[in-house]
Amino acid sequence: MKATAVDGELLTAKEVCALLRIHPSTLYKLTKQGRIPSFRIGNDWRFRMELIERWMAEKSMYARLARNIIESGVN
Repeated sequence: MKATAVDGELLTAKEVCALLRIHPSTLYKLTKQGRIPSFRIGNDWRFRMELIERWMAEKSMYARLARNIIESGVN
């Protein structure tokens, strides 16, 4: 049985680009730098939905904390 984004299992690069609303070159740059959870099958990148969701939450939390620090003027 094929896993798809609907199953909540694996996403293709195209699906992650649509989810994050980013250009494919940006996604490939993030994957090659190891900045987004991913793995390769042959020449294709795959992404686990739960890891992408966690990654988005962590990035959102980090951005919120950084914004709070900047706004408070604490160095």
